[in-house]
Amino acid sequence: QVQLVESGGGLVQAGGSLRLSCAASRRTFITYPMAWFRQAPGKEREFVAAISRFDGSTYYGESVKGRFTISRDNAAKNTVYLQMNSLKPEDAAVYYCAATASPGSVTPTTPWGYQYWGQGTQVTVSS
Repeated sequence: QVQLVESGGGLVQAGGSLRLSCAASRRTFITYPMAWFRQAPGKEREFVAAISRFDGSTYYGESVKGRFTISRDNAAKNTVYLQMNSLKPEDAAVYYCAATASPGSVTPTTPWGYQYWGQGTQVTVSS
C-alpha cells in the first residue's frame, strides 16, 4: 500500500508564497507520474500540475502557469514539491497529491488517471 503525505499548507497573504511537499512511502513510487490537484468548496477537483515519469516533463493548469512549479527529489527524499508564488485568493483550496502506477509514458492531467491520493493540505490566501 502506497501512502502519500502532504505538508506545507497554511495561511498566506495574497502575493505571497508557499511550498507544498508530498512524501511517498515507497521509494520506487517517486519515479511514477505524480500530480497536484486542488478542490475549493462547492467546486470540482481541479488539475494544478503534474510531473512525468521518465524525463521530468512538467504540465500545468492554465490558472497557475507561470506562478507554480512542480519538482521532484528522487535522490533522497521520495518527495514531490509544489512551489506556489504570487498566490491569489482564488488559489485557496485543499491541495491533494496524487500518483499513478499505470504503465506507459502518458502523464495524466485528470483525477481519473491517478490511483493514489494523499489526505490533502489546506491553503488559505487572504486578500
